Amino acid sequence: MVTYFKDIYSGLVSLFIGMEVTFKEFFKPTVTVQYPYETLTMTEKYRGHVELIENDEGKPNCIVCGLCQRACPSACITLAGVKPEGEKKKVLTKYILDFTRCSLCGSCVESCNFNALEFSKEYNLASTRREDFIFDLLQRLEDRNK
Repeated sequence: MVTYFKDIYSGLVSLFIGMEVTFKEFFKPTVTVQYPYETLTMTEKYRGHVELIENDEGKPNCIVCGLCQRACPSACITLAGVKPEGEKKKVLTKYILDFTRCSLCGSCVESCNFNALEFSKEYNLASTRREDFIFDLLQRLEDRNK
């Protein structure tokens, strides 16, 4: 008989604690975003896909050293470059990121010694086709500059 009343008492206590939490949350402002009409601002630490960083001339900082490609455990980065005649540095001609294989580990960004890569703040990536997640980062950089 004593355990019966103890169970009722502990049940009521837990009910009132739960109701207290509910009433506190009920009067707080909502945090729902009406998606197509409102968008979120991403924090500084958000890690989207990799993007190329441009220099003052609007060209990528990448010198085609290949460190990012070698550091990537997923092997999702493909880059190529040519050395123009009379120039000292290579020029980036192709930088492809296969985002379907990317694990967002950040090894490529950390290994780049020339400040050529950063994480984007783009979060709205949705598609049913795999081809939409293979990014030509050099083309994206040129499109951003237009």
